[in-house]
Amino acid sequence: MAHKAPGRSDRHGISVMELFKMFPDEAAARTWLENIRWPEGNRHCPHCGSLKTSAVKNETPMPYHCGECREYFSVKTGTVMQSSKVALQKWVIAMYLMSTSLKGVSSMKLHRDLSVTQKTAWMLAQKIRQGWIDGGGKLKGEVEVDETYVGGKERNKHMDKRLNSGRGAVGKAAVIGAKERNGKIKVKVIERTDAATLEGFVLGNVQAGATVYTDEHKGYRGLSASFGHHTVKHSIGKYVNGMAHTNGIESFWAMLKRGYKGTYHKMSAKHLARYVTEFAGRHNVRSLDTIIQMTILGLDGKRLRYDDLVAKP
Repeated sequence: MAHKAPGRSDRHGISVMELFKMFPDEAAARTWLENIRWPEGNRHCPHCGSLKTSAVKNETPMPYHCGECREYFSVKTGTVMQSSKVALQKWVIAMYLMSTSLKGVSSMKLHRDLSVTQKTAWMLAQKIRQGWIDGGGKLKGEVEVDETYVGGKERNKHMDKRLNSGRGAVGKAAVIGAKERNGKIKVKVIERTDAATLEGFVLGNVQAGATVYTDEHKGYRGLSASFGHHTVKHSIGKYVNGMAHTNGIESFWAMLKRGYKGTYHKMSAKHLARYVTEFAGRHNVRSLDTIIQMTILGLDGKRLRYDDLVAKP
């Protein structure tokens, strides 16, 4: 009798051994990145889009020059890697680690694995998360919608950090998500869980006429006007009612919280949206063998400056 391997054993990706054979040095990493950004040798200027480009002797100040706008550029220009002094080989390895680690990678581990400072590793991770920002489009078919709360428990906080106003969701940030069954997921950090916020998220991210499954939260009651809306009553211990359940989106929340507790230990309210984006983005490309390439393509046009990242909200 054949035994089925655990998990999705049918998926194939790049192994660690293959990774280092592919990128033994900086030149190999640069060539690979350039082939992804400019396939079939169609190198274009990131500033003006012109194909009239040429290589620069001695690569000073940059490897390429545009004959139209007279600007110099490299494969980093116009991406989150722009102005970074971190080697391309380390960028690629960081993308691999973050793409293949289901519960995320802490900046301390990146700091040790890449031989960079913790501050640099933290910045690298935040920039790579930019590549997972949702590209738009709406979910369709059967869609599960649910909200959760992320944050530490009040009893575990230092006395001067406690809000002393209750338990449960007190002191935590709310996150709402919508997930196609066997498909994509969309998530967003929200300030309130009222009807206007919950319905607004669903209307903005789910195609009209889709079948939506939620719990009995009163904030979802108005969805019947635009969707086939079915609920399951968690409050009475009922989690499946025919086809109505939210097990898929709750499985995603479980993964997010395992990453919170086991990898990051804390996700600040200021940067929570970036971490949520990371987990959703990794989920949405998990079935692709070219997961790193998808991450790299997502970095184009999404610059993130350190001063902007650490600025007060």
